[in-house]
Amino acid sequence: MASKLLRAVVLGPPGSGKGTVCERIARSFGLQHLSSGQFLRESLGGGGAAHWLSQGAQDHFTAVSLMPSTAFWLHPRCFPASASNFCPAACPGFPRTLGQAKALDGICELDLVISLNIPFETLKDRLSARWVHPASGRVYNMDFNPPHTQGIDDLTGEPLVQREDDRPEAVAARLRKYKDAAKPVIELYKSRGILHSFSGTETNKIWPYVYTLLSSKIPPVLSDEEH
Repeated sequence: MASKLLRAVVLGPPGSGKGTVCERIARSFGLQHLSSGQFLRESLGGGGAAHWLSQGAQDHFTAVSLMPSTAFWLHPRCFPASASNFCPAACPGFPRTLGQAKALDGICELDLVISLNIPFETLKDRLSARWVHPASGRVYNMDFNPPHTQGIDDLTGEPLVQREDDRPEAVAARLRKYKDAAKPVIELYKSRGILHSFSGTETNKIWPYVYTLLSSKIPPVLSDEEH
């Protein structure tokens, strides 16, 4: 049976770098990062991750996975030996509302919450420059992570698209909506004493502080320098 794991969520507005932070945590602390899109594609295909989850775990996972930008980290020791070892470790971008936070309380008790605070103008620029490969979900940023060929996915050669809600005219409304919905969630976790907020304009500058926080809770498998 796997030992009790740290359970955490990473909160932040659209474009704040939640996915990048989660990928770094997964690599640095020996966790597997499963995106909701990946999980649902494999589940619908009848293979992959679905076969080693108990029905109860699948129900919980699917309920959470249906929320936007959701993913779980699972420690490698949790599978595939026994479905009873299923243990969600962390979840980026969820909960987004107070209702979701209360629903998550019924699944697991959180140990800490990481909140990413990024200036509005930085988020607006990031989102407006973001293009995606629809089939895989790969994300490119035309300013700091562009594709090798403009408008084309590096791996498949298929065209990239800009999501409707990433277009400049839609970004401001998205950010206002997130702020209104997230405020009571942040206050809830702050009142519980488990909220840790990190501010900045670059993920590379925020990351060392996130790494130090998590290193005080669970042992890393990579040093910050190695990462």
